[in-house]
Amino acid sequence: MEHQHVHKRETFGIEQHGIINPGNVYRNLSTPALYEEVVRRREGFISHLGPVVVRTGQHTGRAAKDKFVVKELSSQDKIWWGQVNVPFDERKFELLHQRMCAYLQGRDIYIQDCYAGADANYRIPVRIITETAWHNMFARNMFIRIFDKKDLAEHRPDFVVINVPSFMANPEIDGTISPTFILVHFSRRLILIGGTSYAGEIKKSIFTIMNYLLPQKDVLSMHCSANIGKSGDVAIFFGLSGTGKTTLSADPERMLIGDDEHGWSENGVFNFEGGCYAKVIKLSKGAEPEIYETTRRFGTILENVALDFDTRRINLDDDSLTENTRAAYPISHIPNIVRDGRGGQPSNIIFLTADAFGVMPPVSKLTQDQAIYHFLSGYTAKLAGTEKGVTEPSATFSACFGAPFMSLNPAVYARLLGEKIETHKVNCWLVNTGWTGGPYGIGNRMPIRDTRAMVRAALDGTLAKIETKRDDIFGLHIPVSCPNVAPEVLIPENTWQDKALYREKAKELAGNFQKNFKQFDKDVSEEVKKIAIQA
Repeated sequence: MEHQHVHKRETFGIEQHGIINPGNVYRNLSTPALYEEVVRRREGFISHLGPVVVRTGQHTGRAAKDKFVVKELSSQDKIWWGQVNVPFDERKFELLHQRMCAYLQGRDIYIQDCYAGADANYRIPVRIITETAWHNMFARNMFIRIFDKKDLAEHRPDFVVINVPSFMANPEIDGTISPTFILVHFSRRLILIGGTSYAGEIKKSIFTIMNYLLPQKDVLSMHCSANIGKSGDVAIFFGLSGTGKTTLSADPERMLIGDDEHGWSENGVFNFEGGCYAKVIKLSKGAEPEIYETTRRFGTILENVALDFDTRRINLDDDSLTENTRAAYPISHIPNIVRDGRGGQPSNIIFLTADAFGVMPPVSKLTQDQAIYHFLSGYTAKLAGTEKGVTEPSATFSACFGAPFMSLNPAVYARLLGEKIETHKVNCWLVNTGWTGGPYGIGNRMPIRDTRAMVRAALDGTLAKIETKRDDIFGLHIPVSCPNVAPEVLIPENTWQDKALYREKAKELAGNFQKNFKQFDKDVSEEVKKIAIQA
């Protein structure tokens, strides 16, 4: 018997995206219905207690070098062209789109209509078209669902993603550098993804769109998590993948607004998404109970997580497939959430870095100019598995703590950030969740209990009242004490046995900061340029 949501050979609404003569079209299937499709098509496995376990094959992280932006008249003068936004020929995009649509003829497809952006004033309607049920379920988890049937029937997407992992580009013909491609066309409002099953490409493509549209409306788009305290105080956590955004924002004492992508408007902070996409390698029930429980829930998708095929039980400690194991789940799987995805103006901003050198302080108070400096610097360690070919941490700088997704010049986002910090008198902090006692391979990762204690002290106002000591290399203001944290931990040099080696490594990193920041000299004020990071 044909499912009520299947429209046999129906093309209404699809032909506008270039897709004609598809097979069955599955529109806005519920999560249970998508489960049935995943099992029927052998796309994944149902694990103990209900999550779907899937494999992404060759690509277990983003294929950063395979992402391109189409160079066209409406956007070409606004895009931040370079290594992040690599131009792609408009004609070649059209030809590749035509070949992809031809490939889909006679094939079943899945459609999920949803929103990006919890604030109705700034949200965009999107449509995610996929060749697999599990990728459609991923979109259903990650974006904001539409429950009203009338609204669904009238849904007209502003942007469309066509995700066909089994369709490969021909680099010689198509102008790509490999069979994998992620192509963003702003004027056509269309994103094409092929040659990769890594679901994060869908999520980050929509983020790229939001980073293009919102700043042009004076809304700061941010690669950050956000939560809210019992007194209504909002906190923002900036950071790249693996720095602790998801972990630290999922605090049982605070309500989660969202774990990865937000906007900051005149009305406050709002989530872009309706779900979370958390790294789960070596996830601890004791340290991260809320996220741990999501790996035992119906509706969660587990990417590349090890599975015992006899018992159907998962092993979160097994990294045999990748370090970048992921759980994609509706935000409602977290117990303490802000249901409408919105909060007021922030009281605190926390920049998270995972310092592979082990020389950055675990917590520092930032001035407004320092906040802009560190926002533009975006220093962290690129952690294993987050991108293809990265097998161990390495120091990196990523503007705005999310350069791969920033469509506009970083100075645009920095200007908006500075204006909002000034207007709302926001406290800013730099928190190192990386190494202490030495660099990667010698020192140890900062204990999460210490990081949580420092973050809580910052958010409840305690740290702002504590005397600080100025670091003579990075110019950072380090609190001399913090509740529930040993004082010697707060000063990085105290945790190293070889003090001379510490200073050598710290000066080396400070020099790297200076070299990296030269690219922004013409875009920032004299005060920001004078930030005292002395090699």
